[in-house]
Amino acid sequence: MRIVLVGPPGAGKGTQAAFLARNLSIPHISTGDLFRANISQGTELGKQAKAYMDAGNLVPDEVTIGMAKDRMEQPDAESGFLLDGFPRNVAQAKALDATLEAADMKLDAVLDLEVPEDEVVKRIAGRRICRNDSAHVFHVTYSPPKQEGVCDVCGGELYQRDDDSEETVRTRLEVYHTQTEPIIDHYRAQGLVVTISALGKVDEVTDRAMAALRGEHAA
Repeated sequence: MRIVLVGPPGAGKGTQAAFLARNLSIPHISTGDLFRANISQGTELGKQAKAYMDAGNLVPDEVTIGMAKDRMEQPDAESGFLLDGFPRNVAQAKALDATLEAADMKLDAVLDLEVPEDEVVKRIAGRRICRNDSAHVFHVTYSPPKQEGVCDVCGGELYQRDDDSEETVRTRLEVYHTQTEPIIDHYRAQGLVVTISALGKVDEVTDRAMAALRGEHAA
């Protein structure tokens, strides 16, 4: 299957992408991984991306699209792939359409993870990270530490990253609504969009997604 995964920040796209890709035996292709791989390997596209990033500028769509195209042409993606974080806007979606058409391929589904905005804010703004080890992550509501502000693992101080503040989260949501959400309408016109609720436990959302991709009723 060839799938695009869409959803607001905090919808759990990365987590679901990993589970879905494993269940479907297809590669999980994320924008972040594409950038890291191309930059670390010193590819021409990686060099271009790094130059923009070092200058504090956004990487142009054509560079991102080039990276995605190269990755989708790899042998392990012949039977399908799951795109996470790409396309990020309608221009990228149209470019992806053209790329797939030229390769005589097409998308099977665009999976839209739906989460209420207040829940997104609650999920992200409630995160607390250990200053000693950023792998130790807690949540004030869903996985609180035994002692407020103290890491259960190493006793380090827990803090809220600037990126996780409510103000920043709402700004990120606004960017999502204006730039990325319009691709849902773009793909809905092609009859590709499958929308599911991303509320609940991780395995429940995965089961819901798999059922929806199989064309079954999503509970």
